[in-house]
Amino acid sequence: MNSGYRLSNSLVSAAVICLTAMMGTASAEMTVDDASRLGKVLTPVGAERAGNKDASIPAWEGGITTPPAGFDRTKGYLNPYAADKPLYTITGANAEQYKDKLAPGQIEMLKRFPTFKMNVYPSRRTAAYPKSVYDLAKSEGMKTTLAEGGNGILNMEKGTVPFPIPKSGLEVQWNHQARFYGGTWTRYNAEFPVQTNGSFTPVTRDETFAAPWAMEKGDPNRLYYYLSKLTGPSNVAGDGILVHEPLDQVKEPRLAWVYNPGTRRVLRAPQVAYDAPGSGSDGLRTIDDYLGFSGAPDRFEWKLVGKKEMIISYNNFTLSDKSLKYKTIIQPNHMNADLVRYEPHRVWVLEATLKTGMRHIYAKRVFYVDEDSWSIAHVDQYDGRGELWRVRDVHLMPFYDQPMTWGIAEVLYDLQARRYIASGMMNEEKPMKFGEKLTVNFFAPEAMRRQGN
Repeated sequence: MNSGYRLSNSLVSAAVICLTAMMGTASAEMTVDDASRLGKVLTPVGAERAGNKDASIPAWEGGITTPPAGFDRTKGYLNPYAADKPLYTITGANAEQYKDKLAPGQIEMLKRFPTFKMNVYPSRRTAAYPKSVYDLAKSEGMKTTLAEGGNGILNMEKGTVPFPIPKSGLEVQWNHQARFYGGTWTRYNAEFPVQTNGSFTPVTRDETFAAPWAMEKGDPNRLYYYLSKLTGPSNVAGDGILVHEPLDQVKEPRLAWVYNPGTRRVLRAPQVAYDAPGSGSDGLRTIDDYLGFSGAPDRFEWKLVGKKEMIISYNNFTLSDKSLKYKTIIQPNHMNADLVRYEPHRVWVLEATLKTGMRHIYAKRVFYVDEDSWSIAHVDQYDGRGELWRVRDVHLMPFYDQPMTWGIAEVLYDLQARRYIASGMMNEEKPMKFGEKLTVNFFAPEAMRRQGN
């Protein structure tokens, strides 16, 4: 095993993890002994509660669960750490000094672009979830297992973190996809396919999400419902995508539909999956790039490499500031590096390799998953020649009024095209809505036309 990774004895023995990682789809219910450690040695969702040896990563003490005084979501998220100063800055000139704490994609960005840098701040373990999530992680974690081939989750009724003490790569992957990020929400956001000279045309969209347990009568075998409508520019405004994502993808594959306002037709769209280009992305991201990774995992072999102390983007209140204009954030080659906050955290390292006989534009993907939130924080993606192709940063921030941790910007750098795309940005958009009362009918295919999608 690479010396840059380690497996924590407080989670599960190295022998067991190595065995299940090689097996790929192995899955076993959490034991009573495992469950007894949640909320004690481990956090309620399975992270190591203690800090690290040199104290650069502190102990988890509950995260941030209440908004600061004066918080008003319509005005954005107040920064409770505005007084923090960078401890150091990593550049191409000193990247070698920190290489054991960086991913290959981060090192390549530092070397390739002289203006790219990583301002590293004190680590603050702010990730938190509602108590109901913690209770479910323990109760459902005692019975959840992987579906056949690892393509879904069985015995999960309400969901959040199905495998708080993971024993395989696929379990970590499903923790990311099933994690709590609000029961229902509508997000108004902008995406920026950026040209080599820094020019861009914003693509704006409205997205509505609902977990079935947050609705009165959610359908069985559903992980979530998702509806997206492009609102600009004018040549794509009105295009819509609807997804019903199943829990057990062996029993039922993803159901997806598209709507075109020109024809006013709603059509089944099995192509809304895997490596199909994301709508409005100018070919710079795939459907399954969304949120770091989403959708069926069946085209890849998933290997749990281990755990790593790593510098990742976290607590990005400055980047989310609603006083910022997009022209200040979006710059040639990369986002404005002065606005991004990096911190040391522990991550799970997860390697996905394309199966023989399967097709995907990525031959290998390496994911770095934040242990506290189960959110993917960084991804390195390789082409068929084994060359590093696309580097993805998910800029995490705690939404302390929910509470949950989520990316307030996702950026994918295409090293070969020398372009990038920034997604999910809300600085100049209306604030997110949480807790809407939604029904299954809202996500019915026939409703797309009525809703003007």
